[in-house]
Amino acid sequence: MKIVVCDDDEEDLAKIERLLTSYRQANSNVRLDTEKFLDAETLYRKIQTEDLADIYILDMIMSKKTGIDIGSEIRRIGRESVIVYITSSDDFAFEAYGVRAIRYLLKPVSEEQFFEALDYALSLTKMEKEPVYSVKTKNGLVAVPYSKIEYIENYSRVLNIWLTDGELIKSIFIRKSFNEEIKEIAEDKSFIQVHKSFLINMRYVKKLTQKTVLMESGKSIPVSKNRAADVKKEYLLFVTDYYS
Repeated sequence: MKIVVCDDDEEDLAKIERLLTSYRQANSNVRLDTEKFLDAETLYRKIQTEDLADIYILDMIMSKKTGIDIGSEIRRIGRESVIVYITSSDDFAFEAYGVRAIRYLLKPVSEEQFFEALDYALSLTKMEKEPVYSVKTKNGLVAVPYSKIEYIENYSRVLNIWLTDGELIKSIFIRKSFNEEIKEIAEDKSFIQVHKSFLINMRYVKKLTQKTVLMESGKSIPVSKNRAADVKKEYLLFVTDYYS
């Protein structure tokens, strides 16, 4: 995980570095690669090359370029890097909201505040990196994380995407074949097509028989006769790998 810290005050920059060191010591399982900047304009130019980090911890009031200038450039490029502002003034909180900063912390920042902000930032970066399945619905494009999908059903050329919480997302009428529509997600090791009209997430299989798959939701999914042997083999391999 790459974190960039920018503050044009050497003492304040050193304080943030110490907080990051404390965070690493308290979270030894998290790898944080840190790059620091005293000059905001140098960081701004680097962002323009589209060399971006996962998380930015930025001072707001700096010479030449402000924290908002940097945040706006990150968003202009179109990246969803997480932004945390640490500043001596609360005058720019509204502008921080405009670049979707997740926290606006006033100096001096306590370890508790910093740790909470970093915990949240890291949780968001993990969510953003999870693959999503894009579904065209009557209300627009919906991005569904793979981990939230229990199974996908092709019903009269409409995709029914059943989620783990019981929600149903319906696509608009599909013009491609079902196999083409699910081609990308079917390549994920958690998913397998068990029937010409069904793709399931093997994480949520409760019981597998020769003819059906019982999902954790209680739904029973048919298994095609000509796929039964391969489904059984792939599921056993998945379970062995998943729980090893």
